[in-house]
Amino acid sequence: MGDTSELGIIPLPGPDGHRQPPPDAPRPWENADRAQAAVEGATGPEPPDPPLCPDCGLVGERHATYYGAHVLLEPDMTVPAHMVPAWHRWYVDSGGTAWNSRGDEPAPGAVCRVPHRIACPGLRQEEIGLWRWLEALRAENARRAWRRADAETGPGALPDAG
Repeated sequence: MGDTSELGIIPLPGPDGHRQPPPDAPRPWENADRAQAAVEGATGPEPPDPPLCPDCGLVGERHATYYGAHVLLEPDMTVPAHMVPAWHRWYVDSGGTAWNSRGDEPAPGAVCRVPHRIACPGLRQEEIGLWRWLEALRAENARRAWRRADAETGPGALPDAG
């Protein structure tokens, strides 16, 4: 197998190690996974692309989900879960995998993560339907995006005023 172009199956440990599906085998669950990712907003850029929002260019904290998609979360921000709208409450387990609680009512005192999608200044408010404190977060992200754009372009050469 070393210098040939043949694909080989590497046996897994255990009694069913020889029962690996071929690489081109159909995966009937993929459509359901893609649909779940779209509904939950887990549409972040896949590695090796950088974790940048395609709408505003800000860096998010990318986490894989249990169904193989990636979600961009607001960096270093946890909030009381009851303050975040249903279907936008994300939790990260100890392994770094993110999961969405969907419409489930949060436990008392629970904290969650906010997806960047609902705080993105690049999306129209009508597309999201936010609460007041999330509007303030979107406004701050808009200011950050403007500052980032200004820093990248720079003032250039100043005119001779003298």
